[in-house]
Amino acid sequence: LKPLSIPCAAIFSSRAAGRRPVRLFVALDLPDPVRHAITKLIAKLQPKSRTARWIRPENLHITLKFIGHVGDEKLSPIQTALSSIRAAQPIELHFRGMGFFPNEHRPRAFWCGIAASPNLADLAANIDGALVPLGVEAETRPFTPHLTLARFKSDEGIREIVHAATDMKSTDFGAATETNFHLYESLLKSTGAQYNRLASFPFVGGSTAQAH
Repeated sequence: LKPLSIPCAAIFSSRAAGRRPVRLFVALDLPDPVRHAITKLIAKLQPKSRTARWIRPENLHITLKFIGHVGDEKLSPIQTALSSIRAAQPIELHFRGMGFFPNEHRPRAFWCGIAASPNLADLAANIDGALVPLGVEAETRPFTPHLTLARFKSDEGIREIVHAATDMKSTDFGAATETNFHLYESLLKSTGAQYNRLASFPFVGGSTAQAH
């Protein structure tokens, strides 16, 4: 069913009652064609390292702000703060290439490259600033958009992945134009993280937030 636009204060009312603290983050989602292209890459590289922790394709996103654990009483104020954020233009994204953090010689993470319009950093800064008055710690590092595909726990298979990624550095996974960002709840389970979208926030124009 299509989400309904409802008053800000009501979005979390049914979810928040009696809930323990939740782990939250704000992110941009990926369009299906981009997600599908990256899923094919992961399927190709995954067998090369049995110990790597590959991100499940449905969990791929661009983090704008990691909020962390908050109590029930913070959910409604957070939603209200996020619903006030606006931008003059949509966010333009291009997903191309791949690399390793901190470098390919001692990699701890594998990522997909993102070229973004300058207003993406502005959006992240506005989100950060809107949440600071609510007690959410401000970011101290410059915002760098990234799309993590895997994290490495050992050296097993890493050289093969680095070699394969080098041969595919110019791979183009597609582009996106974003006009909404989303608030997610992160549930840490033994099988891996599960992300539940709680609400969406149109930041171009005058639309209201949507609950999920």
